[in-house]
Amino acid sequence: MNESLLRELVPAVIGVLVRRGADFAAAEDAVQDALVEAVRVWPDDPPRDPHGWLITVAWRKFLDAARADTSRRHREVRVETEPVPGPGKAVDDTLRLYFLCAHPSLTPASAVALTLRAVGGLTTRQIAQAYLVPEATMAQRISRAKRTVSDVRFDRPGDVATVLRVLYLVFNEGYSGDVDLAAEAIRLTRRLAAATRHEEVAGLLALMLLHHARRPARTGPDGGLVPLAEQDRGLWDTRLIAEGVDVLQAALARDRLGEFQVQAAIAALHADARTVEETDWVQIVEWYDELVRLTGNPVARLNRAVAVGEADGPRAGLAALAELDPSLPRHTAAAAYLRERDGDPVTAARLYAEAARSAPNLSERDHLTRQAARLNARLRG
Repeated sequence: MNESLLRELVPAVIGVLVRRGADFAAAEDAVQDALVEAVRVWPDDPPRDPHGWLITVAWRKFLDAARADTSRRHREVRVETEPVPGPGKAVDDTLRLYFLCAHPSLTPASAVALTLRAVGGLTTRQIAQAYLVPEATMAQRISRAKRTVSDVRFDRPGDVATVLRVLYLVFNEGYSGDVDLAAEAIRLTRRLAAATRHEEVAGLLALMLLHHARRPARTGPDGGLVPLAEQDRGLWDTRLIAEGVDVLQAALARDRLGEFQVQAAIAALHADARTVEETDWVQIVEWYDELVRLTGNPVARLNRAVAVGEADGPRAGLAALAELDPSLPRHTAAAAYLRERDGDPVTAARLYAEAARSAPNLSERDHLTRQAARLNARLRG
């Protein structure tokens, strides 16, 4: 098979799909799928017209993906906005697909990326943002995953840990991004919790419920983002909070601590505070210490720095933040917040504006822009 010919044909085939009505990202994904098919088929049955073959197969892949996306969106519409409490049926076709895509022949990172793309319906760009890597890197990772599984049998499903990671990222994208998948992620996690007593499944479910409980207060009447400290806590769903706390306590009682349980414990402390002033920041810092110990995650370290700023003062928070890579997403926004609390509105305004330019979504960008404008107006006054 002539791989150089394949590479030469790719731009032209993408162009044809775009002219037929596909957006560029969808066309690129469809052509990648067609290339996987070519790698499988061409050695034994080379086409007489490689260019035409690729166009035909890529267009079919695009149509299949479009139909699947339409079906997924219809399924989301049928899901209630607020998930029904309590366990559900243990058998679910979508959950089974999650397990099948988390195939043992893939690395965990590749399995998560493939599942998010193939089952979760997220774009390559959204997945790349979730993983904090460039979009091109994620596109290559997904393409390699597709090639890896193109000729294997899906008779050995993946493990619970990988599926949990996928559900967590789908929930996060649905909670704060462009695609509303949060309720679907909760529904599937309930299914998984009904089928297993895995403590991290319970931890993830508790975390989702506690975050979802705050959703009505996360945006204002104009659709703008409302930070946790400014939210109307009367809008929080106390029913979901109570359920999340109950699920978390049962998981912690098993004494096998994991990262999702820790994150849920932090969320529970926020939910327990009747006002922002009553937040137990000292205990939150202690839980972040546990999370950093368990994961070493740079985002956890960033959140810990902000919590330290609340517990021990903004200068202590800035000192903790100074130990982290400045290129870390939301690092600049955290620095702006701590600088403002430390009485430096000039630097804070500049940092808010800088953070807005690299914000991962529109609502966050608008919020940071408003923060910068607020401080600049105060300085001019």
